[in-house]
Amino acid sequence: MKTILMKKLLCLFLCFMSTTLTVSAQDTSAYEIQRTKINSLLAERSAKFGQYDQSLNERTGIFGFQTKRDIKNSNEILRQIALNDNEIFQQLKVLLDYKDLQVQEVKTSINNSSETIQNYRRSIKNLQDHNQKLSDELSKNENHIDLVYLFIAFLFIGCGFLSYQLRLKSKKLKLYEKAII
Repeated sequence: MKTILMKKLLCLFLCFMSTTLTVSAQDTSAYEIQRTKINSLLAERSAKFGQYDQSLNERTGIFGFQTKRDIKNSNEILRQIALNDNEIFQQLKVLLDYKDLQVQEVKTSINNSSETIQNYRRSIKNLQDHNQKLSDELSKNENHIDLVYLFIAFLFIGCGFLSYQLRLKSKKLKLYEKAII
């Protein structure tokens, strides 16, 4: 019975852990996808910043001066960098939310695991106490059985002694009756 209970508890624990691992694997893949997205946005920002630096050096005007078109082009690239930065910040916030969610799930998992472990310990302690109680009762019953065997042995000895005494008295009575007749 004890092993059946332990097998059921182990099965329950393994089911709980497999569910937790599946959920965490999905969260981890979403986290990795988000990181990849942010890294691509950062690479795009670096490329745009290189374009901006190059546009600042462009001078298509007379005597090597910048024209309005050169300045507008530089400003447009700078605006795209700012928009890209905003997107990076938004995606970083999503990534941090994933991270916070993962931390919260780990805390919840730890709490659940701690509770499960405490419940297992309690169950094991109860089973050990019950086993000890049964062992004590078995020892007590074995002592009682020994006393019963001793009592039965004394009873047989007593019956044997009484039958011997009755036989002796019976012989004496028969001798006495023969002597009287």
